[in-house]
Amino acid sequence: MYISLENDYVARVPPELLGDDYREAVLEITKRNLVGKLVDINDSTGRNMGKCFIVSIENIELVGDGTIVHGDGGVYQDVVYTAIAYYPKMHEVVDGVVISIQKFGAFVKFGPFEGLLHISQIMDDIINIDMANQRFVGRDTKEDLKIGDKIRVRIVAMNLSSSSIEDAKIGLTAKQPGLGKENWTTRTIKRGETQ
Repeated sequence: MYISLENDYVARVPPELLGDDYREAVLEITKRNLVGKLVDINDSTGRNMGKCFIVSIENIELVGDGTIVHGDGGVYQDVVYTAIAYYPKMHEVVDGVVISIQKFGAFVKFGPFEGLLHISQIMDDIINIDMANQRFVGRDTKEDLKIGDKIRVRIVAMNLSSSSIEDAKIGLTAKQPGLGKENWTTRTIKRGETQ
């Protein structure tokens, strides 16, 4: 989900930017180092609540004077910023688009993240892999999943240990009621029929 985030940060302004407008240099460095990155979220007690992806920074306020560290030509400036961020949570239901089909599963893009929908988590049916047409097909239901399909999934595993979104590992499922492609979730189940 998208959230509004207020957080603090220490921006290192390199010596080559100190001759310019100092405030503008701090703003540029802060945006360059945070937008498009994963950052930790802490609650009011300082407990880590996970990571979020900074989509855009709305406001940056300088706090106090910058600090010069002996032997380092840069200036370290404390800032408080507000940002729009995407914060994925365990067990959250998200809508995404299939962007890649592999023999082991489908990659689904949701918000700025990609997650793996393993072949075992696509549907309650035996799945035939049709790599020639880049799709999965249920043997009995004939339901298929291919690149470009919109799908509703739930986050079941998450590892966001790095600050890079490329290193994020997110596992997804579509096997529960209400999940899957739209025509899967609106299919009527007759009494006595198993899903």
